[in-house]
Amino acid sequence: MGTSAGTGTGMEAIYATVAALAALAAEDAALSSASATAVAADGVDVLARAYEIRLERMGLEKKLEAQAAARKARSVAEAMDLQHAMTPPDAPLHERTYTEMSTVAEIGGILSLSSGGASALVAQARQVCALPPVMDALAAGSLSWQQARIFADETEALDHPAAAALVEHFLDPDAPHPARGCPAPKLAPARLRARLRGWRERHHPESIEQRHRKSAADRRVEFTPDRDGMAWIAAYLPADQALAISNRITATARSLQGPNESRSLTQLKSDDFARRLLTNGTATATTDSLRGGGDLQQGPLGLATLVGSDEPTADFSSFHTVAHSDRPDHAEPVLSGTATDPDAGKVPAPRAEVLVTVPLFAFLGLTDEPAELDGYGPIPASMARKLLAGGAESFRRVLLDPSDGTPLEIGRTSYRLTKAMKKALQLRDGRCVFPGCNNNSFDNDTDHLQAWQHGGTTGISNIAQLCPSHHRLKHNRDWKPTGATKDEPPGWTSPTGRHYPAEQPDREPPQWPLGVLPPGISGAAIVPPKFSGPEISPPEAGSSHVSPLEGLLLQLVSG
Repeated sequence: MGTSAGTGTGMEAIYATVAALAALAAEDAALSSASATAVAADGVDVLARAYEIRLERMGLEKKLEAQAAARKARSVAEAMDLQHAMTPPDAPLHERTYTEMSTVAEIGGILSLSSGGASALVAQARQVCALPPVMDALAAGSLSWQQARIFADETEALDHPAAAALVEHFLDPDAPHPARGCPAPKLAPARLRARLRGWRERHHPESIEQRHRKSAADRRVEFTPDRDGMAWIAAYLPADQALAISNRITATARSLQGPNESRSLTQLKSDDFARRLLTNGTATATTDSLRGGGDLQQGPLGLATLVGSDEPTADFSSFHTVAHSDRPDHAEPVLSGTATDPDAGKVPAPRAEVLVTVPLFAFLGLTDEPAELDGYGPIPASMARKLLAGGAESFRRVLLDPSDGTPLEIGRTSYRLTKAMKKALQLRDGRCVFPGCNNNSFDNDTDHLQAWQHGGTTGISNIAQLCPSHHRLKHNRDWKPTGATKDEPPGWTSPTGRHYPAEQPDREPPQWPLGVLPPGISGAAIVPPKFSGPEISPPEAGSSHVSPLEGLLLQLVSG
């Protein structure tokens, strides 16, 4: 994918940003003369205004960094293009190769980068320049270089039409189906990558099932020595297994925190990880058995203390099925086995704190549409079906009203949330709702946005997920949540009045299999999704061979 012209890469925007910074510097200098008193002659609070100036300056400096990065990326890409233009068209391959290597080396020398770093920068610069909306946003200062690199990374393996469609979805508000929720430039890099990856997985030319099969063959564990008598151990695993392991270790560490525990959450998690892999037995984990530095080989290996437990229910009244398993009486995932263990080498489906949202037709095996694994993102439908069949025994519908008929909005009759409300909250928010936080649903608190003691109701539109750290921050500093709804989490207003919009999931309607049309839509009105399985027809009403699932399908397609 070659570079393209793009727009908005002139110096005018940089001059304007520098002028705004100069104006702030002049105002700050004027305030410094009044610093001896708390209030300036015109009644301005000197310290408060000086603080505001620093915040405004940071915003302008961020903008200037992005604008400078756009200029540098453009220079890098144009240098490579010019060098290629100077190379004779009939030059042999080795001459072209060494010319490019020489240019990359010179770019690395000028920017003090290694050969690998310079090569990566050249590839990223060319990819960003080939995406004019990304380049324009970078040159305008609304998108940072780190965010632009994420767009480059997530479009690298896509052809030009697919890459353009992804960029249009997230950066063009006039696109046919623009991204909902928080604008892409306002998302923290990790949140932006997750959002882009989720859309890419659904629209990639090659199905996620095919790509997952290839990647699963590369699963491995790696050991890397480090300094000071330390080392890293890393495992490349299927997402469901990795997330279940992480959630189980986090739950155990959380349960051990308290006034008499001196270790941090990170240290507790590390100790539990080592204990699980280096010990045998089935006793419950205790604080002593998790102590670092002890004889781990003699300690017990047992079930984690989980956060809450729900009884299984069944409900199939929406287009999505949610599977959740958090029952502490289940056996935990087996991470290793002995030579005499007949199940050695077999990894069971995770049974601890797994929440997966599955499109119903994908659950039935009629489409290959990705499912959503809470705390991770899109996963193959086959992985979701395996979770439902082998580990996650509790089915809950995505609809906001619970299966037992209890209304979600229960007013002020109860302070505590119902189990169904907690599940609905996990589905709506997906993670801690504080700006830029990635803490997943399983490890979060539930919080009344308007406090109960101040008249707040226990309803889904007055509840949000907050991680323990941001929960404490909300109650100890003047961070105010904006109104939530049944479908959208809250945004936030900082103590200085800056607003940060909500980052609700950018969900898409489910795909329909061939031979089945949504109620009220004719075949000429839609383009059937790609599907490799056989065509199906809905079962006839009154048939004696209609199974419960077929009956559900009949209800769905008949409206």
